Amino acid sequence: MRTLLFLATTTLFLTCTPRPGDPTVSGTPAADRPLSFMEKMQLEALKTPFTGVATSSGIEADLFPVRSTGVSTEPIVAAANVFLQSLTAEQKSKTHFAVDHEEWRRWSNVDNGIYARHGVSLKEMALAQRTAAEALLKVSLSAKGLQLSKDIMKTDQTLREFNDDNPVFDEELYFFTIMGTPSTTEPWGWQIDGHHLIINYFILGDQVVMTPTFMGGEPIITTTGKYAGNTLFQDEQNIGLRFMQSLPPDLQAKATLSETKRRHDAQAEAFKDNIVLDYAGLLASEMSPEQQESLLDLANQYISNMRDGHARVKLEDIRQHLADTKFAWSGATDEDAVFYYRIHSPVVLIEFDHQAPVGAPGTRGEASRNHIHTVVRTPNGNDYGKDLLRQHLETHPH
Repeated sequence: MRTLLFLATTTLFLTCTPRPGDPTVSGTPAADRPLSFMEKMQLEALKTPFTGVATSSGIEADLFPVRSTGVSTEPIVAAANVFLQSLTAEQKSKTHFAVDHEEWRRWSNVDNGIYARHGVSLKEMALAQRTAAEALLKVSLSAKGLQLSKDIMKTDQTLREFNDDNPVFDEELYFFTIMGTPSTTEPWGWQIDGHHLIINYFILGDQVVMTPTFMGGEPIITTTGKYAGNTLFQDEQNIGLRFMQSLPPDLQAKATLSETKRRHDAQAEAFKDNIVLDYAGLLASEMSPEQQESLLDLANQYISNMRDGHARVKLEDIRQHLADTKFAWSGATDEDAVFYYRIHSPVVLIEFDHQAPVGAPGTRGEASRNHIHTVVRTPNGNDYGKDLLRQHLETHPH
């Protein structure tokens, strides 16, 4: 079997005492094996209370009022209730958490060989449970977002084929959890967590916060095996490159952080809930109106993974803060370039990153178009809907 360098170098030999409901990795209780480096990183991150992505000036307040959007969340509530009712008592005990539980922050975009997850996976669900879980995704996401999620899962089957049927890669090892009680008035949410796909979906009334969201994949274009032809992130890649190429040289220079692309440039992935990240790059107010619309279109490639009504609400929020938005770039700009770009405003942080191969064939140290990570966050304290939840609890003590 081809040994993955990343997997081989990220295990720390630590032990812990078993607890009921401990997460598992490919059927092995986390308490019965060494903690991985990733799990150790998570424990360290959770020692610091959540504050949110901020600049060195601190958190900007009063950006996320509790309000009505006019876009109903009733179908999502109904689907979540059906899913919860389908679970056995044992499954529910490891799947259903309080709305303010730290389980929200327990996610990572790595394979199941080096990270243990809570919840119930598609692999262990009965047919009716799987149908209910898929229905929850369908009513929560747009058709585009749903298809992308399914296509991301398929890449784990391809990685399994590349790695001698290694069971840590499995298209069904995607775990669902519910936080809070599904309601049209009280705060609650759901999460899906697995290799290259994490969605945190918070709801308060008819407001939705779908961040942090991590979507990635390797390989990006599958040429062999069960899912030959499966293709990811071509619009996010190509529209991003065309936007950078469309800028005149002086604006390209302002946007460029580095002409060199490292193997990993993303800043806000797992365990980075409280990262301090200053605005960098080209300010949108320096762009022409046409360029600003193109930037919004690029942002919408990510926002449009939400169900349509709430995507429109979020995109309008981004538009309202366009003057304070910056676009940043690292890497080359030729047609075959590998690169990183970032859209950063007070209300959204979007990252696209070409990464070095890990599980698929390729040159280990060089970033490639065949491994992509994307991240969407809500800065200034509203990832996981935390700022909305804070305001709700201040006026509706529980």
